[in-house]
Amino acid sequence: MIAEEQLRNLKDISYQEAGIYENTRFEKIHNVVFDDSNIASAIVAAEIAALIRKKQEENTPCVLGLATGSSPIKVYEELVRLHKEEGLSFENVVTFNLDEYYPMTKQNVQSYHYFMHEYLFNHVDIKPENVNIPQGDLDADDVLDFCVAYEEKIKSYGGLDFQLLGIGRTGHIGFNEPGSHYNSRTRLITLDHLTRSDASSSFLGLENVPKKAITMGVRTVMEAKRIVLLAWGQNKADIVKQTIEDEIDSSVPATYLQQHHNATFVLNDEAASELTRIKTPWLVGPCDWTEELTKKAVFWLCDRVSKSILRLTDKDYNDNGMEGLLAKEGSSYDLNIKMFNELQHTISGWPGGKPNADDTNRPERAEPAKKRVIIFSPHPDDDVISMGGTFDRLVEQGHEVHVVYQTSGNIAVSNHEALKFAEVAASLDGDNELYQKIITSINKNEEYVVDAPEVRALKGLIRQRESVAATRFVGIPDSQAHFLNLPFYETGTIKKNPLGQEDIDIMCNIIREIKPHQIYAAGDLADPHGTHKVCLDSLFEALKVLKSESFMDDCWVWLYRGAWHEWGMHEIDMAVPMSPDQVLRKRRAIFYHQSQKDGVMFQGDDSREFWVRAEERNKETAGKYHQLGLADYAAIEAFRRYYYQD
Repeated sequence: MIAEEQLRNLKDISYQEAGIYENTRFEKIHNVVFDDSNIASAIVAAEIAALIRKKQEENTPCVLGLATGSSPIKVYEELVRLHKEEGLSFENVVTFNLDEYYPMTKQNVQSYHYFMHEYLFNHVDIKPENVNIPQGDLDADDVLDFCVAYEEKIKSYGGLDFQLLGIGRTGHIGFNEPGSHYNSRTRLITLDHLTRSDASSSFLGLENVPKKAITMGVRTVMEAKRIVLLAWGQNKADIVKQTIEDEIDSSVPATYLQQHHNATFVLNDEAASELTRIKTPWLVGPCDWTEELTKKAVFWLCDRVSKSILRLTDKDYNDNGMEGLLAKEGSSYDLNIKMFNELQHTISGWPGGKPNADDTNRPERAEPAKKRVIIFSPHPDDDVISMGGTFDRLVEQGHEVHVVYQTSGNIAVSNHEALKFAEVAASLDGDNELYQKIITSINKNEEYVVDAPEVRALKGLIRQRESVAATRFVGIPDSQAHFLNLPFYETGTIKKNPLGQEDIDIMCNIIREIKPHQIYAAGDLADPHGTHKVCLDSLFEALKVLKSESFMDDCWVWLYRGAWHEWGMHEIDMAVPMSPDQVLRKRRAIFYHQSQKDGVMFQGDDSREFWVRAEERNKETAGKYHQLGLADYAAIEAFRRYYYQD
């Protein structure tokens, strides 16, 4: 881990007034953007640690307002490391958590009481009496008195020295949902449907998510001396832009932070991607017109003026802040031709390369004509959901395709689905003790407990056999479907273990065994429960280990995206068109994953089934190509090349 002094030198996140320079003229809240959320989290932890030590020197309490959710986890992990390895003491720390579900017992693994002890309090020397978390198990008649007392206790310490925040997609901070008043204090609040939908994966279904919560109020948060808000991932990009650039509005409570004198948003690239200075930097000042930025700008301009590439004029460029680009390229005519050709060259019906063809302007090499291919699938259905058409095309064109399922996906199988299979098996062999044990375990229906090992095994087997049925349909032998069951995933809960050396070794072994010419992997970091990111990291770490081995000299890596987002048009290096018949074949392959078809657990706020999402996304990508002046395809799957040798 980077030392604290080095972290501070990496990027300064101390408060700066927003909007004073031209490139930030749209922004009303200070923000700092990192390409690595782990580094960002460590820097935030270093600021907290410095504050704790300063207060220790002054012999005064350090009063922290703390948040839950996925965003602050790495901050807490770094604070624990600082305590264990660098002697950071929490004896003078007093904490107040933002919120808690209601009703909710402390023992429930979904409670924020459980979360905070699991990630922080159980691992540091904080005094139990200094930990304050809203109580979710109060009688209704006692809630108001508790909320008043919570506020009074915060005031008794002189307010919060530091408040750590996340942001929900409704713009909530804490659980201050849209409509929350600036003067609001700690209170019981009704949760927005979108907030509950986003939490549904942790609760194994929307119906299990509490409808209410106790939350610290907006005014209480705003009285903190220092505020740092964390936001990671593409899913937060729209609300981050709204919060930072739009006017203050109670329908987006986070916009109240524009009025705070010492608030900083700490973002990663994905969360910051919709900010004007990042998404369209030519609107706020001179640009370094790289090849990718040029493509991004031209495709954006086409959408802005509703024209195809070849119809853009000098006036279109000059009227939209791109006079510098035009000066660099000479004329709209030359630039348009160049951009049209580059986009056209991304399209290929031969994802494994076209044999005996000039591949100068093709995304993939012509040779070797028959390639060994690995498709890495984080869950046992990402392969067909995300690239089912390309998968089918690779097999049809004679390549040796191996599908490697990185995790079992067992937690995504509902109890009622597992019970159905167990009861069928028991009906065939009623004397089998294992089936009866599984049925009994499922029927206990205990509150959010980890599945018994035999139940997890059954759920994993359900997903495995569904995967094999789909790969048989596409046309590969069973011996080319591999199930890694990476150890980081096998906890039986939503919370996973960190990526470990055993995971990386398993990934290295399968790559060495197959010696692929092509690797396809999920680059979709918008996955709401993080498994895609860990699986991608496991591949990147394996590539670091293997890159010096001779067979890797001829191996290209292509990244696909999942059911949540597509690559931007400027990011696409290979676009594989699909005919209407291929769209239907992809749909049929997805249908083999029957346990995920109806009422899937992890679909967030999008009620569409995965096959509908994938199909509509592929059609939308084809539509964008057509709008830019290319051929009119039924659907397109898109890929971005990853250059691991660099």
